[in-house]
Amino acid sequence: MIKAATGAAGEPRTIQLVTGEFKSTTADGKNIEAYRWDPGTIYVKKGEKINLSIYGVNGDSHPFVIEGLNVKGEVKKGKETIVSFKADKEGVYRIICLTHPDIAHNGPMVGYIVVD
Repeated sequence: MIKAATGAAGEPRTIQLVTGEFKSTTADGKNIEAYRWDPGTIYVKKGEKINLSIYGVNGDSHPFVIEGLNVKGEVKKGKETIVSFKADKEGVYRIICLTHPDIAHNGPMVGYIVVD
């Protein structure tokens, strides 16, 4: 969870995320992994301008959408991706990696943007 200080009046606030990965081995020797956004939940104020800076640490490519905010992008390993939005409506918006949307695809790589 992240609640950062608001930037100067009218200036967008930048929030940093990274792509992360969990790896493990089951009792029968099967390798399993799951990708995540870190932090997994971000809080912003209604009407606040946000720059979301996401750095690719694990996984080669993470194309994503933020449901309800008309935002999409792609994070690549070793690169920074910046997307901007203004959340005009209160609610919870999911940032979903299209490559890892559920357990069957090494996820769910789903984060939450809470606008209040």
